[in-house]
Amino acid sequence: MSMIDTAEMYGDGAAEEVVGEAIAGRRDEVFLVSKVYPHNASRKGVIAACERSLLRLATDRLDLYLLHWRGRVPIAETVAGFEALRAAGKIRAWGVSNFDRGDMEKLLALPDGSHCAANQVQYHLRCRGIEWDLLPLCRSRAIVVMAYSPFDEGRLLKNRQLAAIAQHHGTKPATLALAWLLAQEQVAAIPKAADASHVQDNRAAVELSLSPQLTRELDAAFPSPQGPSPLQVI
Repeated sequence: MSMIDTAEMYGDGAAEEVVGEAIAGRRDEVFLVSKVYPHNASRKGVIAACERSLLRLATDRLDLYLLHWRGRVPIAETVAGFEALRAAGKIRAWGVSNFDRGDMEKLLALPDGSHCAANQVQYHLRCRGIEWDLLPLCRSRAIVVMAYSPFDEGRLLKNRQLAAIAQHHGTKPATLALAWLLAQEQVAAIPKAADASHVQDNRAAVELSLSPQLTRELDAAFPSPQGPSPLQVI
């Protein structure tokens, strides 16, 4: 509930400014994540981009800094910039976003690639492709998977099967969808909340324990992948 995910891309930095205002005087209460554009991800570029983000966020550090998606800049340059920022105390950890299995293997082959702490990808009940090969790799290397769009941009909440299962078990679709994600090993989720009721539904997911029967019902309605699947990227 205290993890805030933003990026320099969102509102061309305006989102970071809003977050900065929101956490003023409460910085130590949140886990702050931001992301760098691929075209800013050279060694020098990522350092400069981070400095700009820190200024907009009105803080001296990020808890996690991610490459938003893979671009043309060699990943080794980005890693070098991340490592320089980590050594300077500007970021506590770094990671990537929208990296598939092949991308991760290339990253982990680099000298400092093992320092990658997280991979932020789309993951929800209707999008379970990462379970085939990407999620096992991340788990084996202690890399946290951050699930974005956990409600499939709202489409999942209108799914009749999910609604029926949630109603049968006395909960809400959003709470159930999020609880399922939180039950996955080494997975964090970043759900959107547009108002107080959304926040309450999200918070309820922490208290919802998935029984074996409930898990079977969800697996039957939303099957795990039977083969490799491409990531849904930006």
